[in-house]
Amino acid sequence: MSMKLARTPIDRTCAEIEVIHALLSLDGKQILELGCGRAELTRVIATAGHDRHVVALEVDEIQHVRNGAITDLDNVVFKLGGAEDIPAADGSIDVVCMFKSLHHVPPHLMAQSIEEIARVLHAGGYAYFSEPIFAGDFNEILRLFHDEQTVRDAAFRAVRHAVDSGKFRLVDEVFFNAPIHFEDFSDFDQQVIGATHSDHQLSAELYEQVRERFNQHVNEDGAHFAIPIRVDLLQKPNKPPC
Repeated sequence: MSMKLARTPIDRTCAEIEVIHALLSLDGKQILELGCGRAELTRVIATAGHDRHVVALEVDEIQHVRNGAITDLDNVVFKLGGAEDIPAADGSIDVVCMFKSLHHVPPHLMAQSIEEIARVLHAGGYAYFSEPIFAGDFNEILRLFHDEQTVRDAAFRAVRHAVDSGKFRLVDEVFFNAPIHFEDFSDFDQQVIGATHSDHQLSAELYEQVRERFNQHVNEDGAHFAIPIRVDLLQKPNKPPC
């Protein structure tokens, strides 16, 4: 199978959890999530099955404190840390997930992060990477103040190198559109511009430009976007590459 950075057209639109459960069996598994953010998908993968044990890492200290206040996820342990230095024993994890977070790893640490993922996975374990594709209406708004093309390309190269080098086997590559909704620009401002993992400093002029572009997509029930996503599902070989 040849890996592709992007694909057009993408006909499938769905929540990411549908893709996750179509590709992976998570019941009874030790799951590691790297870059859990606000723990939205953490909650879903932890509660949408049985006997799932999740360790969720987040490098943003502010968000980690907020995640630590969650009291209704007994099968989730939240830890502060990054993918380049995973606090887990060798071969102790069944599935590693990075939901739209690999491109947030500094490019010079991506290869090290892949090495760490390979270390903590047992032979035959799976690594699930989803990454936003640099395209679409939402991306055109985001790139006005936060252009991620370079880091998204670097993330793809890191995953592809992991496959080309034999460290992982490519099991599947899936493309889908993930729906996202904002009630209004204030909601977008809080969730995206004001995200604690980034320090967005917008001038008054740029802020108004972003507001104007966003408001072009607002209707009676807010603003709806479909973000194109690529998923690469990898498997750690049972034998190390020669």
